[in-house]
Amino acid sequence: MTRSITHQRSLIIPFPFIGQIAKKIRIFPLIVLLVSPISVWILTEAIAPQIVRAYTARVDLNIERMADESYETVLRRAEAVSRAAAQRSFDQDILATDVSVIVTVESYGAIAPVLALEVSRQQWRTRPDPRRWATYFKTARSLLLFDTQPAISNAGQAAPMTPAAPSPANLTEN
Repeated sequence: MTRSITHQRSLIIPFPFIGQIAKKIRIFPLIVLLVSPISVWILTEAIAPQIVRAYTARVDLNIERMADESYETVLRRAEAVSRAAAQRSFDQDILATDVSVIVTVESYGAIAPVLALEVSRQQWRTRPDPRRWATYFKTARSLLLFDTQPAISNAGQAAPMTPAAPSPANLTEN
């Protein structure tokens, strides 16, 4: 069984003018496809540039209480180390827009946060004062046992704590 297939004539009209238009129509979409992504990218960058990748630098600092050191002295040391840490963080990393410093103090085995410093680069540039931007934790004094002073024995261990204020039972004389 043989099958004969007759070839039909093409519907393309063999006029030279139409052939030239067909070539231009084929080239035009290629140019549009090549140029349009570039123009769209340029337009997008002009309207909405990419966001800068900025972040908050976080620093946790621990300081130890010295012997016979008052709470106010510990606070001044905490402010000094937080100021140095904030300045160092801004100096070392130009992409850091904010700095968060938390200072904890260890006092006779008790550990508690004393202050948290959160400041932006612009705020720090206008006023580099840790007292202005710090948040102080009010309960730190009692958590760190500053209200009750432990007596240190010669062996270097803390003796049992005595109450800060004498009780009325202890004041009676015999």
